[in-house]
Amino acid sequence: MKRFEMIKDKTLFNDIIRHGRYIKDNNYVIYTSKSQSENIKFGIAIKKNIGSAVTRNRLKRQTRAIIDKNRNIFKNSYNYIIMIRDGCLTSSFGQMNESIINLMKGKNE
Repeated sequence: MKRFEMIKDKTLFNDIIRHGRYIKDNNYVIYTSKSQSENIKFGIAIKKNIGSAVTRNRLKRQTRAIIDKNRNIFKNSYNYIIMIRDGCLTSSFGQMNESIINLMKGKNE
């Protein structure tokens, strides 16, 4: 994920969460909102009570790798906030990958 694709602005971040649609499962909650530009933008959030800083950074790094690997499942001109849930602590990278793919294809359980 490139730097220009990240959402860092707190007001935009909160606006997407407050007014966007969401889908969720045990590993992730994904908020989506229509963007003003044609670029895809992503934000990744994780609670502080999920593991140590090393664990949280590992989960964020793995999530960014999943986003880069599956770029084609995300629609253009949308903003996405991906919130990592504590189910990711016990999931493997493959399970996390399948979780995001299933959520974006609408097959959440």
